[in-house]
Amino acid sequence: MTERASDPALVAPRCDAAITLAFSVLGKRWNGVILDALSQGASSFVTIRKAVAGISDAMLSDRLGELCGIGLVIRDVHPGPPVTVTYTLTTAGERLIPVLAQLGDWASENLVVEHPAKAPARA
Repeated sequence: MTERASDPALVAPRCDAAITLAFSVLGKRWNGVILDALSQGASSFVTIRKAVAGISDAMLSDRLGELCGIGLVIRDVHPGPPVTVTYTLTTAGERLIPVLAQLGDWASENLVVEHPAKAPARA
């Protein structure tokens, strides 16, 4: 082994496994926003879709299924008529809400959102 490869200052640090796992869930588009939408309490599919601007029905369905599968969200089917479905955070999901709030605060303070310049009006 060369001297350079054995120098600890030159070896790239590995990411913490727990952080990697957390971002495998939270790093997927929409997941954090869906969890935040559910922070207000049980919600129907339509209510969540309205709260998460720009998400398609198929993507919302996929993400809700994934979040239920990993134990962050519960899907409750209420017998009718009419049959209704609500989604609620589990205890693990609720424990994420303060983290998401802190992340939102950090983003508000540290990230600059650039808005595209308006195109000049055509004559």
